[in-house]
Amino acid sequence: MNIDLNGKVALVTGGYGAIGAAMCEKFAGAGADIIVVGRNKEKGEAFAEVLKKEGAKAKYIFGDVSSKESMEELCAKSIESFGKIDILVNNAGVNVGPDGRKPIHEFSEDDWHKIINIDLNGIFYCSKPIINQMVKNNAGRIINISSVVGLVPFRLQSAFTAAKAGVVNLTKAMALELAPHNILVNCICPGSILFEGTRELFYSDKERADRFMAHIPMKRPGEPEEIAGATVFLASDEASYITGSILTIDGGWTCGYARDF
Repeated sequence: MNIDLNGKVALVTGGYGAIGAAMCEKFAGAGADIIVVGRNKEKGEAFAEVLKKEGAKAKYIFGDVSSKESMEELCAKSIESFGKIDILVNNAGVNVGPDGRKPIHEFSEDDWHKIINIDLNGIFYCSKPIINQMVKNNAGRIINISSVVGLVPFRLQSAFTAAKAGVVNLTKAMALELAPHNILVNCICPGSILFEGTRELFYSDKERADRFMAHIPMKRPGEPEEIAGATVFLASDEASYITGSILTIDGGWTCGYARDF
């Protein structure tokens, strides 16, 4: 399958993180122009330069998905720089670390509001102004990044679970409403993906990693590139009759009980 996105403009929030960067690389490899979005100007501009050295047309634009005003400004600057946005990937997200994982009656209200505002509200804030310009063009692709936690809740992560479950049904609602405008909306639910944070949290200790892998039939974590490949597919003409779908990329984790009893 040869995916050709020449002439398309892809905007990726959280675009310089492990998964976001892999997405941007894949989009660039397929010929798309790239808008890298995030709050860290130094990291964003450095990564945009990497993409440009590899031959892509790319630009970093500041964006805080938890701010409606910031997302409206992001959309305006993106249209000013590239003329349009064909593909939106709502990838930015946060969760609590090990110290913040507590039962619901002990969960921090600050953490609750932060996670909901970025992981769920952020998709609404970012999508709304961009959808308005997609409607004018009668075309667009939106890929929302949820998590397997949005399908099968984890303990001690109530805010993340609630936000990611919201993303799943928000995706379906968006797909219903936007199909008449030729805007397709789909959702990816990654499982455990290997990058610096998860390596330290789950995979630095072999015994703990083995226990974790007991739940995954494929017995390995995923790679950022494996999420990126699916994202580019959903943005392409190869996925022209797919909307409202929820794609799990989890090595079989959510198929059923795979652990050894």
